[in-house]
This record gives sequence, structure tokens and C-alpha cells, in this order.
Amino acid sequence: MTPTPSTTTTGRRGLLALGLAALGTAAVPALAAPAVAVPAPRRAPGPGDPAAALAELRAGNERYAALRQLHPHQDAARRAAVAVSQQPFATVIGCIDSRVPPELVFDQGLGDLIGVRSAGQALDEAVLGSVQFALEELHVRLIVVLGHERCGAAAAAVEHVRTGHPVEGHIERVVEELAPAARATRHLPGDWVENSVRANVDRITRRLARDAAFADARIVGARFDLDTGRVAFHPS
Repeated sequence: MTPTPSTTTTGRRGLLALGLAALGTAAVPALAAPAVAVPAPRRAPGPGDPAAALAELRAGNERYAALRQLHPHQDAARRAAVAVSQQPFATVIGCIDSRVPPELVFDQGLGDLIGVRSAGQALDEAVLGSVQFALEELHVRLIVVLGHERCGAAAAAVEHVRTGHPVEGHIERVVEELAPAARATRHLPGDWVENSVRANVDRITRRLARDAAFADARIVGARFDLDTGRVAFHPS
């Protein structure tokens, strides 16, 4: 006698139940996790677009200050890509201070920024040549001069101007470069070192703007606040 469809279905269900009971719960396959959409990789601005480059630096610093960093361009694929070519979109002339690394402050990654660092952003021919190389050879048309709160180099320059005591060794060159800003702010109200930091950034941006080697660049001064993590930009 041929079993009816309902009997066949019931029998199969019973066999399935008996089989699962015999094998235990380990035999039940785990449900697949729902697919998670992977965001498209962030594309950095082109090196020849200073307005877009500045906007990206602003956005990156906002992420850094809010502790919402993307940590872009730090994977194996990016490392392989920049091993053969680079297209950085901004040059940052910054201080050597360990608390102000440009890639972290602006939430950028490999190949995004040209970082030229010296104590107090002190300029010499090597620094200027490095910035000019980035502009001419890599077409990086945004230059940011990044000063920062509680700068030790600025404090050394202020102390030298205040006391007149000589500075020994190679640090003398740094202090000489920052001393004009310290002298210019000596009688201003407020914190002398902080005023010197701001004056030094303004002085460097003006110097670069007058230099024909940087005529094709947009030069912007900025100050990093150690307490908040925020950068205040001052376009020139």
C-alpha cells in the first residue's frame, strides 16, 4: 500500500527528530551571521587641491579630538600601494614634540602627509628644501605650519630673551630662529610662551608666502591644543 503524502511527511519528520536527538545539539548547524556592509575605503584628496586637502585635515582633526578616528590607510593593501608610488595631499611643518604627530593629530595614514619636523618649526635650508621638494616633485600644494601649546622650544627662546643667557650647542640655532617671535611678544598681555608660539607660526607663514619657491602653494598657520586635541587653523 502506498503511504499517503501526510504519512510520508510525518515519518520523515520523525526520523529527522530521532537523528538529531541521537547526534546531540552539536549536529545543528550554526546560523550564519548577517552580512555586515564594509564601508568603501576613504579616498584622500588629490595633492593638487589645497581646498579639499584643508577640508580633510579639518575633518580628520575633528575625528581625533572626538576620539572617533578612522585610522585610514594603515592596512597591508595601503602599504603595498605606497611602496611603489605616493600621492600625499598636504605638507605639515611641525614641531618635534612627541605629543604632536601629524598623522595622529589629523587621523591620516601611510602616504597621506609629508611631515617636516624641527624644534619649534625652526626653518633652515634643509627644512625649506624638503618643503620645496614636496611642492615641486610631489605637487603637494597645501603647506600647514603647525605650532602647539606648551612648546618647549618657544619656552627656551623666551628664557633666552628674558635673561640674556647664552645657549650652548646646536640648540642655539633653534633659539636664534625663535627669538624674534619671543622679542616681538615680550610686552604683550597674557602668557609669553603662548604668545610666542602664535607669533612664530605667523612669522613662518609670512616668510614662506614671500618666498618665490612657494608661490604655487596655499600656506596656512595652525595651532594644536594639547588639552583638547583640537587644531585651530588660521589661513593666510
